Amino acid sequence: MTEIIIQEQDKTKQIALVENEKLVEYYKEDSTTKRKEGNLYIGIIKNIVKGMQSAFVDLGTEKSSFIHLKDILPKIDEKKEKYEDTITISDVAKVGKKLLVQVKKDSNENKGARVSTHINLPSKYIVLMPNTNIITISQKIEDVEEQKRLIELVRKNLDKENGAVIRTSAQGKDTEIIEDIQKIQEKWKNIIQTSIDPNLNNPKLLYRSEDIVEKMLIDFANKEISKITVNTKTEFERIEKLKQENVEYKKIDIELKEEEDILDIYQIKKQIDKLENRKIWLNCGGFITIDKTEALTAIDVNSGKYTGNKDVEQTVFKVNKEATIEIAKQLRLRDIGGIIIIDYIDMHKKENKEEIQKILKEELKKDRSKTQIEGFTKLDLMELTRKHICSHKE
Repeated sequence: MTEIIIQEQDKTKQIALVENEKLVEYYKEDSTTKRKEGNLYIGIIKNIVKGMQSAFVDLGTEKSSFIHLKDILPKIDEKKEKYEDTITISDVAKVGKKLLVQVKKDSNENKGARVSTHINLPSKYIVLMPNTNIITISQKIEDVEEQKRLIELVRKNLDKENGAVIRTSAQGKDTEIIEDIQKIQEKWKNIIQTSIDPNLNNPKLLYRSEDIVEKMLIDFANKEISKITVNTKTEFERIEKLKQENVEYKKIDIELKEEEDILDIYQIKKQIDKLENRKIWLNCGGFITIDKTEALTAIDVNSGKYTGNKDVEQTVFKVNKEATIEIAKQLRLRDIGGIIIIDYIDMHKKENKEEIQKILKEELKKDRSKTQIEGFTKLDLMELTRKHICSHKE
């Protein structure tokens, strides 16, 4: 059973996604700040930074945002093409020019938001990518025939000037995908219509991205959320409205428990408290440590109290296997994004390394975020990337 628990208290909103009484995702928001990631704006270029091939864009927010040259040039499939080296930021960006941009990464205390003209509009079965002919499909859909069917179906129903990422939830769907495409393309046309208003000369918010709860409901299109529990009337009424607007949410039971610490059920609070721990113990007696830096997240695997048997390789493999399952779980729980480096205990057998990579791939299929496993480096470090579900900082 999959449930969402939303608790608001002291200007803080906590959102827990629970599967069979186990916490699998957790987010914390400060209600005094507003998340911008995913929002679309008409921005005005304020400054060109030639040395960095970048520009600063005014969104009408407290900090100017940052855009790189490649985020202004038309989107390409970087696996097949490369951007021309001869093009400079001054060729495509002029001070005072209007740009329709999307916030890709929220601002923080030190930096403004990072924005791009490459728009992604998520819906239930696709992510619309306007102004590109690229159509890709979720790596989690592995059946080759189903991949071909979905790509052909989406290609036939997309406008020529649009591309898309086909989501995992599209698997097995047909008419639902067509309806979804029509709906999201209509939304995009309305955004474009607003953006070309000749009287629009100042920065303006054109489209506000879905919040965390709305994203959960969209992402779990094929996996029914059975219940949502909230502790405020405002949130209760907001979700009731979402139910009325979306027929697929009708079966979701919504419960209001005012003035209650609703995170206390299923011992969720204890599970949340453990997210602060740097060290996570494994059942075998080993442990992992998680250290976040500005550039990447480093995860170290240790044998700890586990001594195993006389076969050192098997002992090491057992710890690494258990660590892999826990690491995939923690990446989702803590919403760890960016570059992730895992320092496993050294394995000498090639087949053991391949098995660990296979297990990691399988475990990450449970994660609704996009992950990319690069494999073991020459230094025997596992390298992967993961996209944040949401940005935690303003």
